[in-house]
Amino acid sequence: MEYKDIIDSMTVEEKCSLLSGKGNFTTKEVKRLNIPSMYLSDGPHGVRKQAGAADHLGLNPSLQATCFPTAATIANSWDVELGEELGRRLGTEAAAQGVGVLLGPGLNIKRSPLCGRNFEYFSEDPHLSGKMAAAYIRGVQSNGVAACPKHFAVNSQEVRRMHNDSVVDQRAIREIYLTGFEIAVQEGKPLAIMTSYNKVNGVYANEHPQLLREILAGEWGFSGLVVTDWGGSDDRIAGLAMGNQLEMPATAGDSDREIADAIRAGRIPESLVDQRVDEYLRVLFAVSLPSNEDAPFGVFSFDKDAHHAFAYKAAADSIVLLKNEDHILPLKAGAKVAVAGCFAKNPRYQGAGSSMVNPTRLDIPLNRLNESELDIVGYADAYARHGGVDESQLAAAVRLAREADVVLLYMGLDELQESEGLDRENMRLRENQAAALKAVSEVNPNVVVILSGGAPVETPWIDSCKALIHGYLGGQASAGAMVDALTGKVNPSGKLAETWALAGEDAPSYRYYPGLEKTSEYRESLFVGYRYYETSGVPVRFPFGYGLSYTSFEYADLAVDDDSVRFTLTNIGCQDGAEAVQLYVSAKNSAIYRPLRELKAFKKVRLQRGESKTVTLPLDEKTFRHYNVRANRFEVEGGVYRIQIGASVADIRLEAAVNVKGTAQPLADDTPPYSPDTLPSYYAGKVGAVGDEEFERLLGRPIPKAAWDRSLPLERNDTFSQLFYAKSLIGRLVYKALDSLKRRSEKKGKPDLNILFIYNMPFRGIAKMMGGAVDGAMVDALVEIFNGRFFRGAAHVVAAWFRKGKAARKTRRKLDEAAALSHSPHGREPA
Repeated sequence: MEYKDIIDSMTVEEKCSLLSGKGNFTTKEVKRLNIPSMYLSDGPHGVRKQAGAADHLGLNPSLQATCFPTAATIANSWDVELGEELGRRLGTEAAAQGVGVLLGPGLNIKRSPLCGRNFEYFSEDPHLSGKMAAAYIRGVQSNGVAACPKHFAVNSQEVRRMHNDSVVDQRAIREIYLTGFEIAVQEGKPLAIMTSYNKVNGVYANEHPQLLREILAGEWGFSGLVVTDWGGSDDRIAGLAMGNQLEMPATAGDSDREIADAIRAGRIPESLVDQRVDEYLRVLFAVSLPSNEDAPFGVFSFDKDAHHAFAYKAAADSIVLLKNEDHILPLKAGAKVAVAGCFAKNPRYQGAGSSMVNPTRLDIPLNRLNESELDIVGYADAYARHGGVDESQLAAAVRLAREADVVLLYMGLDELQESEGLDRENMRLRENQAAALKAVSEVNPNVVVILSGGAPVETPWIDSCKALIHGYLGGQASAGAMVDALTGKVNPSGKLAETWALAGEDAPSYRYYPGLEKTSEYRESLFVGYRYYETSGVPVRFPFGYGLSYTSFEYADLAVDDDSVRFTLTNIGCQDGAEAVQLYVSAKNSAIYRPLRELKAFKKVRLQRGESKTVTLPLDEKTFRHYNVRANRFEVEGGVYRIQIGASVADIRLEAAVNVKGTAQPLADDTPPYSPDTLPSYYAGKVGAVGDEEFERLLGRPIPKAAWDRSLPLERNDTFSQLFYAKSLIGRLVYKALDSLKRRSEKKGKPDLNILFIYNMPFRGIAKMMGGAVDGAMVDALVEIFNGRFFRGAAHVVAAWFRKGKAARKTRRKLDEAAALSHSPHGREPA
C-alpha cells in the first residue's frame, strides 16, 4: 500500500469515515493527520458548484461558470482535439473553484432517442463515445482535477433508474455498453468513475463483481476511485468488497458505523478497508486541492472572456446543417429577415437537472441577429413555448413573414420535454410549433428552421422549410455561433452522432423502452441505432454521421495495410471547410450475427478550398474483434472484411476488402455459440419484435419477471411509486399525495424534479439522501408500516432512533479521542 504509514496511524472509525461523504458534495477530513476534505462537483459541460445549500438535482443556484455545449452537441463535431480542449477549460474552472473531482463526462449509450438525459451523453456508438470521453478526461486531468466518467454501466433510462434491472446479453454488454468506458479508461486514464443506479442482470452496478472486479479493475487495470451515484449504494459492505471506495452523499456516519460493525463482526477483514482507504488517498493526494478549504467561494478566478470565446468555437464546430434546398443558406448581407419562435428570445442552450450550469453570460439569438448584417424586419413569438394555441401569436408571425425575404423560425424541444429524472413520451415537437411552420410557409416559402434540443425529433414538417440547421444544446455562446453559420461566417461541419428515425416507432427499442416496473429488457442486443437501421434496411430521416456543408469533398486513393488506412481528401467546393471522415468495418460471411457495418475510426479534417490532404486512420486491436460468450473473451473471427470510408454510415465513398487472420483459440466444444436457426431475428438484424423464447436463447437463461408481484409484501428496494398497492392505508395515502403533486406539476407544464426523484426512488433511498436523519433500520420499520404492520413498525422506528443516537454518540466519542492524539509524524500536508 502506498499510504500504509498513514493508515496504520488511523483508528477504525477514522478509516471508515473516509469512505463516505461529509456533505452533499464533500468528503471527510482527518485533521490530525492532515488528510483534507475534497469537493466533488457536477460538470459534464460546466462546473456546478453550489454556493449555498447543495442539492443533487441542481435546483439551488450555483457559482457562475462557463456553460459549454453539452456532450450530445460536441459529439456532432467528431473532433477529439476540440473535446480535449473543452476538457482543459472545464478542468481550469474546476480547479479555480476548488473542485477536486469533476463528475463527468457522461457516456451512456443512447439506446433510445427518448431517454430524458440523452443531452448529457455523446452517442449511440461506443467508439465515438469512448474517444470523445477519453479526450475530455485528458483535458480535465491536465489541471490536477480528477475526471469521473459516468454512469457505469448499462444505464439507459431515467424512469425508475434506482430500481430498474437492465436485462441484457453478454455480447451487447461488452461490445456496446462497455466499449466506450473501456476506451475512456484505457486512453483517458480517469482518476475516478461513477457507478450507475440500476441493476445489471440482477445485481446493482455498485456491487457488481463482473463490472467492478473482473472487468474494470481486472481487464482494464483501473486503480482509481469508484464513487456511487448520489444515493446509489444498496448494500454498503458488498459495494466495498467489489471495489467501491466512496459512497455519496453523507449519511451522517451511518455507513461508517455499518463498515466498522462489519469489521468487528468478522464479516470483512480490516485489511479490505485499509486497501480501500489507500485507493481513496491515492486519488485525494493526486488532485490539486486548495490550500485553504475554508476559503470563501469565488476566491479563485479564470478568464471568463476567453472561455466564452472557446464556448463559441465549440458550438460553431458542432452545428449540423440537415437541409439546404436551393442553397438558401448562407444568407446574404442585407437580406430582409423575419425572426419567429420564442427560442429566439429565450433560448434552449443546456439541459435540466444535476448538470444545470449558471452561465457567466448568455448570448440571445435575437440580439445577435440584430447585431448582424441582416436586415431584421421584426420578431414574433409564433407559438406558446409549452404547447397550446395562441392565435394572436400565430397571426403576428404570419403578418411578419409576408414582409420578409426569408423567415428564421426557431423551434425545438423545451426544457420540460428532456430532463434528468424523466424520459420523453415520444419524439415529436409540440404541435403548435409545426402549426406555426405550416402557417408561415404558406405565405413565405423561404423558411429556415433553427432547431435546438438534446435529442432527435420527428420531422414530418420538413417539406415546409427550405433549410434545417441544428445547434443541439450549444451552451452560453451558441446564439452567436448559429448566427454566423446562417450568414456564412461559419461553414457548418457538424455531423450527427445519432440516427434520426422517421418516427419513434421505428426505433429498435421502441417495444421494450422504457422498462416500467422491475426490468428493462434489451432485446435489441447489439442492434442499437445505425447498427439496426443499416442492417434491417429500415429507412431513416437522417443517418448516423450525416451533415451538410457549404462546400464539397472528394474521397480518393484508398490504401489499406496491416495497421492503418490511407486516402486522399480534397475540398472541391468554393469555401474553406471541415469534413468528419468515418471508417466502418463490415464482415462478409460471418458465422456469428453482426451489424452490417460498425464505426471503428474517425477524424475531423480541415481543408481550405482546393486543398488536398492524405488522411490516415488506424486499425487497432478493437477494429475486428467480437466478444465470444463461450470463451468469455474478445476474439477476431478470421475471414474477409470490407474497409469502408464514408461521409456518413449511409454514404460510403471508398471501399476495399482485406483478409484478416483469426485469433480464436480451440475450445473443448467447438460448436458456434449461435446459429441462424435458434436466433433468426438477430441474424437478420430485425429485432423490433423479438419473442420470449428467442430472447431467452440469447440470454442463456430465463427472462426475469418484468412486473411487480402485487401479492407480495413491499421490500426496502421497492419504490414509492409502488405504494398504490401497499397493504396499509398509510402507504396508499403517501402514494396518493405524491402522485397528486406529480400530476399537478405536470399539468402546470413544470415537472417537479424533487417529486419525480422521490416517486421513482426505492425506500432505502431515504437513508441515503436525507443526510443521516433516517438510517437503514428506520427504513425497514417504515416498510413494515407500509405493509400493514403499523404498531410493530412504529415500535421499530422508535427503537431504531434510540439505537442510532447511541451509536452516533459512541462514534463521535471515538473520533474525538482520535483527534486528541498527538499529531502523527506520518501525516502529510494537503496536496
